[in-house]
Amino acid sequence: MQCFGRGLVETQENFGSQGDPPSHPELLDDLAYRLMDEGWSQKRLMRSIVTSATFRRSSSVSPSVRQIDPDNRLLARGPTYRLSGEAIRDAALAASGLLVERVGGPSVKPWQPAGLWSEAGVSGGDYVPDTGAAAHRRSLYTYRKRTAPPPSLVTLDAGSREVCQPRRLATNTPLQPLVFLNDQGFFECARALAERAGRESDGSVDLAIELAFLAVTSRPADPYEHRTLRELFDEQSARFDADRAAATAVAGRDDPQAAAMTIVCSTLLASDAAITVR
Repeated sequence: MQCFGRGLVETQENFGSQGDPPSHPELLDDLAYRLMDEGWSQKRLMRSIVTSATFRRSSSVSPSVRQIDPDNRLLARGPTYRLSGEAIRDAALAASGLLVERVGGPSVKPWQPAGLWSEAGVSGGDYVPDTGAAAHRRSLYTYRKRTAPPPSLVTLDAGSREVCQPRRLATNTPLQPLVFLNDQGFFECARALAERAGRESDGSVDLAIELAFLAVTSRPADPYEHRTLRELFDEQSARFDADRAAATAVAGRDDPQAAAMTIVCSTLLASDAAITVR
């Protein structure tokens, strides 16, 4: 399910007679035997799945295949699905170079709007976000309170953990792009990615755009994508040239080009290419 966006059994919450049968029962048996034969190593099993020809197929679909298998239950094409809220945040941290990869330790409290716990009637004090490296750890370590879950993750369809949720339904709402563009955590990622691309490009705007795009999507930008981002950079650079206070607010220093690149990186992190597996 984590690789293809849906499981071989559609109803992960019900493997009984009232649940859906597996779409590929022989494949399910083979994967189960392989898992046992390889010492229950989930890492080896995952590697065999993501390196398979089925996973690496193109997600493009012909009209005839779409008519036969519209939901891709037969795996006629590669997977296409939106990442989970936690994976989107972790991917943004990784692309920006902010991700702290330390394993283990206590839960951490990334940024969230001030006063949220008080508004939700949570007792025991208000939410105090961590700073520095602790704020940039994987979402696996994010502190969760069931009565006031992290709002950005909930907006991206993460469960509140009030009830068991074996599978999630992805939604598309107007709130989600607002999270990408305005959440302080994502904005920090955009600023860090802009600084990283600027350092590695030796002052070349075009190269900085290429490096940022590659870091976010793991592929080079095509000519149309590059031209669109360059036009956005030029537009924002002119705007910040005329409003140096706004440039300082965005980039953290009086540098219109750095501010413009931050906007470009923010746009990249919010793009379909950044949050969708295909």
